[in-house]
Amino acid sequence: MTPADLPSVLLPYQQRWIADPSPFKVAEKGRRTGLTWAEAADDVLIAAANKKAGGQNVYYVGQDKDMTEEYIDACAMWSREFNQAAAAVEQGLWDDVDDEGNSKSILTYTIRYPKSRYRITALASRPKKLRGRQGVLVGDEAAFQDDLPGLTKAAMAFLIWGGKVRFISTQFGVDNPFNTLCTDIRTGKQKGTLHRITFRQAVADGLYQRVCLRIGKIWTQAEEDVWVQGIYDFYRSNADEELDCIPSQSSGFYMSRAMIEARMSPDLPVLRLTLPQGFELRPEAERIATVNDWLVQHVEPLLKALPSTVRSYYGQDFARTNDLSVLFPLIEDQFLRKRAPFILEMRNVPFEQQKQVLFYVVDRLPNFSSGANDSRGNGQYLGEVAAQRYGGTRIHRVMQTQEWYIDQMPRYKAAFEDGDITIPRDDGVLTDHRAIQMIKGVPKVPDNARAKDADGGERHGDTAIAGALAWYASQNGAAPIEFMSDGPLSGADDYQGFL
Repeated sequence: MTPADLPSVLLPYQQRWIADPSPFKVAEKGRRTGLTWAEAADDVLIAAANKKAGGQNVYYVGQDKDMTEEYIDACAMWSREFNQAAAAVEQGLWDDVDDEGNSKSILTYTIRYPKSRYRITALASRPKKLRGRQGVLVGDEAAFQDDLPGLTKAAMAFLIWGGKVRFISTQFGVDNPFNTLCTDIRTGKQKGTLHRITFRQAVADGLYQRVCLRIGKIWTQAEEDVWVQGIYDFYRSNADEELDCIPSQSSGFYMSRAMIEARMSPDLPVLRLTLPQGFELRPEAERIATVNDWLVQHVEPLLKALPSTVRSYYGQDFARTNDLSVLFPLIEDQFLRKRAPFILEMRNVPFEQQKQVLFYVVDRLPNFSSGANDSRGNGQYLGEVAAQRYGGTRIHRVMQTQEWYIDQMPRYKAAFEDGDITIPRDDGVLTDHRAIQMIKGVPKVPDNARAKDADGGERHGDTAIAGALAWYASQNGAAPIEFMSDGPLSGADDYQGFL
């Protein structure tokens, strides 16, 4: 193997962590993914740099003596690799106090960099006295800290004078303060950036290949699959939390009935368009006219009543046969509060008529900014034609992956918690939102969570998914473009004679 054949020292997820310049960043990670090792590399470069280059002291807070020694050994190794002159590791004591205010001492390990005059100090347990310190604070296995809220509060003082704070941890329960911190960053309640590194993601980025390189073993995909399965077999029922960043004890209803009902208004209607079996085989002109008459009668008065000054968005959860296809508009007032002026449910509505309904509504929404379409399966068609009509920057074609649910559902729930959204008071809508459950740490609608509607049809959390998509669109809006057409566009308005 030549030097050119050697891979980068740091794996992609480690590189992304170091490249993130955020003053406050948090990583939820699987076990033994090497993120602390990568953090040590960054810390050495910071402590060895002069002041003009961003040099600062680094303070590492571990959980125990073994963890602290492992970190400081990594720092010593990186110092040698980077050819940074550093003094030998010093052991010392940090004068501190316990919970009763009594004096105590914490074992420390320190590496000093004579040229920069900065140092890395690793503490074997969390100190009470952090105030007055400046530099970079690294909290390792933050979920296992005795008082993470207290550590966070003290750490924020580091940011005042240009310092930085990094928290790294595996998960340790859904109610743990670390999981709360991750959720707060996801929902925007807490400033900072969040990195999520599962064990499988680390393997996909080359973790096992790095293991093979280290022990001198030839990598094969078959060997990697066996190795990964062996790791999961070892952790057994704890694998979700220890490897996949899924906090334990996370099951049950995601949103309480009381919270949902508190954000419901009887003044907002739910419109239901149900078409008979075989309707898709009727002549095109009849299909268009039938749906247009329904839109004019039921939807147009609601759209005309909307204030002209609001900004508008929509989300659409697509279905063709068994489940509901739901169009969920949102309008935003000057105080940034959002409400659904109505929800439109469609059952057994052909593809072309769903397109007709979508265009009719969105064309008339005031100051339309952005929409989000469920673009899985057949929903790709509706997302595509919407993007063609309104622009690819305004229409988000969403593939609802597990990662999307993890990232976006907490934001939608936060809108209910904070009173930032109002939706129609309707039993079906309530049932849909109550259908969201925590499944192995992922807030989503279970595949088998189907409920009977008043008309005998099935619901599958459809308005809740559409609402989450609408909320996503409202957080990722585009400015409306004012323009004057210089003439009709060929094929641009399929239903111009009927709408």
